[in-house]
Formats: sequence, structure tokens, C-alpha cells
Amino acid sequence: MNRIRRSHEVDVIRMAALIGICVVNVPFMALPIESAFVAPQGADERTAAFVVECFFQLKFFLLFSFVFGWGMAIQSTSARSKGQSFARRYFRRMLGLAILGMAHATLVFSGDILVLYAVLGSLLWWIKDHPPRTLLRVAAWMLPLSMLCLTVLAVVVEMMMAADGASFAAMGSASLGGGFFEATQARAMEWPATFAFLLLLQGPLAFGAFAAGLAAAKADFFVEGSRGFALLESRLPLLVGIALPLNVLYAAVIGGLLPESYEVISLLGMVLVAIGAPALSSIYLYLLVRLSRAIELPRLLVLAGQNSLSSYVAQGVIAGGVFGAYGLGWFDSIGQVGLIPLSLVIALVAMLSVGAFAAITGRGPLEPVLRRISGNA
Repeated sequence: MNRIRRSHEVDVIRMAALIGICVVNVPFMALPIESAFVAPQGADERTAAFVVECFFQLKFFLLFSFVFGWGMAIQSTSARSKGQSFARRYFRRMLGLAILGMAHATLVFSGDILVLYAVLGSLLWWIKDHPPRTLLRVAAWMLPLSMLCLTVLAVVVEMMMAADGASFAAMGSASLGGGFFEATQARAMEWPATFAFLLLLQGPLAFGAFAAGLAAAKADFFVEGSRGFALLESRLPLLVGIALPLNVLYAAVIGGLLPESYEVISLLGMVLVAIGAPALSSIYLYLLVRLSRAIELPRLLVLAGQNSLSSYVAQGVIAGGVFGAYGLGWFDSIGQVGLIPLSLVIALVAMLSVGAFAAITGRGPLEPVLRRISGNA
């Protein structure tokens, strides 16, 4: 991994992933929890939710995870060039992510992914020395594991809803829209259950994306004319054929568009997204690489992509100010249709703010904190 260098394509992918993640996360900060378990009312609301679930949910976080795995190679190169112990620096970085993640989950958004990344990133260490082909095999094995986890998750959620659906669905709704301390208390109480939920929903897929990203770094995927990128391009028709029907089915299941009697099809829709989501993410990866080579994006947005930790946290901070009673107090006042453009605005404001901060100081506000924890200040 000695010759890996920072890639402009990766910065663009991070930028796009941040926007997509914001589109997915904002409804969970803007609406009562029961909205995740009840189909929206009205055709326009259902259509908006369908678009997010089909084209955004579980897709852009995989791009973010792919780049996280790729970044391990960058960190290795940087540590060795400075004569530092990569093991010490890497595990201190994972510790820093866990600490920042727990603070983020409590103070900002209980759906935090930083702690999950710290746990999975620590596991990634034990396969880091394998060649690209072996890493891709690991990534492939994460697909059936994800299908198993999603099956368990579907059964558990169904049992909980059947046993105590009303209180389960309404849990924390009022608190999340309350004052800062009330909302913080609600987030702290619900975070353990949320983390367990995310571990089943995202864990195997995220680890698979980590492994694929590390394999991409070792195989020089982002070098123009690389064999890996050419292979991805040749597989696009197959990926489209897999991604579209499976993600449409998933969105139909999550959106409550299928009759209740279609239990087997509904379970398949939930489980097979373990294949459909990575397929669509791979298509997005190809398109973003092409886009990054065709146009020049504004420097502030690229800087935001380079400082993705700060950009990610800033999205939640701004959303909290928009929806919490300690800010604009818009909690449960905007439907799915309005939340899509609003989430894009929140993402752009967060990214432009972080980009401007980085342009002035050299880094985002949180990156120096993580670097100091990892011993790379």
C-alpha cells in the first residue's frame, strides 16, 4: 500500500455520499418515530418516501463505507512516511471515532454511524494484509450474512410491533421534538436499541464495503484505465438488471405498498435489498467517478468531502436546530415531500460551512480532534 495517493474521485464520492446520507437521515430527525412504521398518507407523500427508500436508503452510506475502506490504505502510507506505528495510530483513530460517535449519538442524532464504523474498522485491521481478490471474497460473503441479519431484523420488528405496536411506534416522539435537554435524554435512552438495529441493518454491508474499498486501493481502482474500473463498466447492464427490481421491491415493502397478505414477498423484499443496495451503489460509484473526471466541482464542496467527519456531524447539528424546540421547532410539521428539498439545503449549508472553515484553517473543526486522538496532530 505504499504507492496509494489521495484521489480527487474519492473526494467527489464523499461529497455525494454526504448529500445522500442527509436525505436519508433528515426524516428520522424531523418526524415522529411511528412514521418509520406507518405508510405516509397521500399519493405525493408516498411517492416521496418511495423515492428515498428506493434510490437513497442503504445506498449512499455504502459509498461512504467504500471510501472508508479505501482510506485505510491512505492512513497506512501516511503513517509509514512519517515513521509512525500504523497499528497504534489506527486503533487510536478507531477509539476517537467511537468517542465522537457516542457524543454524536447522544447530542445530535441517535442514528449515528461513527461507533459502528469504529467497531467494523477495528475488525478490518485483521484482514488488511490480504490481496484484493481475497478482500473481494470477504465482501461477497457479507451479502448472505446481511440477508440473514435482515431476516432476523424483520422478524424482531414484526414481533415487537405485534406485541406492543402503539407504545413502540410512539416511543420518544414528543421528546425528540422538545428542548435540547429533553431531546438529548431521549436520544441517550434510545441509542442502544438504535445501535443494535443499525448493526443488523447496516453492519455486514458496511464491512463488505470496507473490504471492497481497501481492495480498490490496492488494485489502483481510481487510476484512469484501471482493470477494476473497466470491469465495473462492463458489468453495468447486469447491475442495473439486479438493482432496479430489488430496490423497487424493497421500497414497496418499506412504504407499505404491498397487501398485508403478501408476507413472503414482503420478507423477500426486505432481505434481498442486501443484494440490491450494493448493486445500485456500484452504479452510483461508476457514475460519480465519471462525473469527477468530466467536471470541476466548487472548491468548497470538495473541501467538505475531504473533511467528511465535520460535514456529517454538521448536518445533524443544523437539522437539530431546524426541527428541535430549541431552534425553529419544525418537528413533525413538514411531510416527506418537503423534507427532500429541505434535506438537500441542510446538506449544502453544512458542507459549504465546513468547506469555508477548512479553506480558512486548513481542516474542518473535528478533523484536528480526531488527528490529535490518533497521534497524528
